[in-house]
Amino acid sequence: MIVQDTNFFCDMPQDMKYLRDRNPPQNFLEQNMIFVLPERLRKFRRNLFHVRRTEADATVYAPLFRVRCITEREPVPEGYDGPFDVFPFYTNPTRKRRRTLDYYVLFLFQDKLSYVKCRDALGDVP
Repeated sequence: MIVQDTNFFCDMPQDMKYLRDRNPPQNFLEQNMIFVLPERLRKFRRNLFHVRRTEADATVYAPLFRVRCITEREPVPEGYDGPFDVFPFYTNPTRKRRRTLDYYVLFLFQDKLSYVKCRDALGDVP
């Protein structure tokens, strides 16, 4: 996988959770979600992005928008249900107009040092 304009990336951890809006507006589903980061990843909350496969090249993905995040210790915002497990939610691809839309949530990094720190934190799953 190649992520456009990004030097390094990490996948989200298995122990990640999400919150779902009780009354979601009719737009892109993930814009109505808040992801709950494990405390060990709190420094990387600004690096978490939704990415999508590009039309031009099947191996290239483009960042869509930054993920809304809170940490495990923060209270659940008003109007949201959860937390729910991220997996298996992200194991089923979305289908729209007879074609599969390939979306992921990834930690994106421009510098190697931040990438290495995140990768190390991801490896410390309790």
